[in-house]
Amino acid sequence: MKRAIGFLAAAFVPAVIGAPFVRPGYYERLRKPGWAPPKQAFGPVWTALYALIGTAAWLVSRRGGSEGALRLWGVQLVLNAAWTPLFFGARARGAALVEIAVMWAAIVATTFAFFSRRTLAGVLMLPYLAWVTFATALTYEVWRRND
Repeated sequence: MKRAIGFLAAAFVPAVIGAPFVRPGYYERLRKPGWAPPKQAFGPVWTALYALIGTAAWLVSRRGGSEGALRLWGVQLVLNAAWTPLFFGARARGAALVEIAVMWAAIVATTFAFFSRRTLAGVLMLPYLAWVTFATALTYEVWRRND
């Protein structure tokens, strides 16, 4: 149980790191495509995704020989934590676009590694991969429309 809580807590670290960088009004002032979600959608979506990816990592950790897969998980988590300070804090939308593309690749690698260790863990990563795919497209559109 302690291990599960540890992985869940680690999964939420990017939210804790990013929260101070999200300032009221900034997202609303950006020119966004019509398919951009309202800012109120992000909190619930990310809460569910962090719970899923924390659970996925915990499932993988229960299998021996999963150190490489868990290292990939850690890398994508660090990249996840870097995006919000870049986009919202530094307002470096171009750098955030490059960073999220690298993060997307790390999530793909992690998802494949998780599938190879435990199928359910790979399945739990798929909503995260789908959301970050969407977020990459949104980041591109925001960058294109505002820079």
